[in-house]
Amino acid sequence: MTIYLQMLGTGDAFSTKYYNNNAVLQDHGYTLLIDCGVTAPQAMKSLGKSFREVNETLITHIHGDHIGGLTELAHTPSQEPHGKMTLLLAETLIDPLWQHPLLEPLHRKGATRSLADIFNVKPLKPDTPYKLSPSLTLELIRTPHMPGKASYSLLLNECIFYSADLTFQPELLLHLVHNRGVTKILHDCQLSGRGQVHTTLRELMSLPEEVRKLIMLMHYSDEKPKFEGHTGEMEFLEQQVPYALPGCRKDSL
Repeated sequence: MTIYLQMLGTGDAFSTKYYNNNAVLQDHGYTLLIDCGVTAPQAMKSLGKSFREVNETLITHIHGDHIGGLTELAHTPSQEPHGKMTLLLAETLIDPLWQHPLLEPLHRKGATRSLADIFNVKPLKPDTPYKLSPSLTLELIRTPHMPGKASYSLLLNECIFYSADLTFQPELLLHLVHNRGVTKILHDCQLSGRGQVHTTLRELMSLPEEVRKLIMLMHYSDEKPKFEGHTGEMEFLEQQVPYALPGCRKDSL
């Protein structure tokens, strides 16, 4: 079966033209929200969607453009019997997320002492496949972003790599393509400047052609129009456009 990806936004944390780089994955009645940044509520509304449609929300790492909309998500009644929205995240992210200033509005004196008081929290172990719906499996891969801060990229259906924000990892990308059978890479991209906590376009352009052909670019700045047609074999993901994703076949997006 085919699942569908729709980027709520494709912008970096400072973009004013694009919403935060968050996404929705849909599989015949199941909806997974990948990250929930500051602009996620507005982006959902612009699509005519509601957080009420979300079954589970996955958090890749703890930055405002990935968690800034969680307060509104928490106040949305869940479809589930327990009434709480479900969060999927690595165990290493649970306490830091609860202590983040953006979640302080959820800290009610005496009533809430942990993230589990607000959300139905489901910890995930890295390097372990999880079947989330009939046509969707997910595996967390820990990848470097900010020094000392945990961040996790995703392997979807064993063949689609969805990066969190990360520094350039050519060995990982080559391993995923040559040894894990990845046929599509959805990669964050800093279009200009020196990459210190993000992968740059220049770095991605240094990859072998066979890998560049698999890459679609996301998490980019407002400079994007200047770079259209200048990214080699790599294409830009467009926000709010639905894309059909393959299962574990050798077809592409």
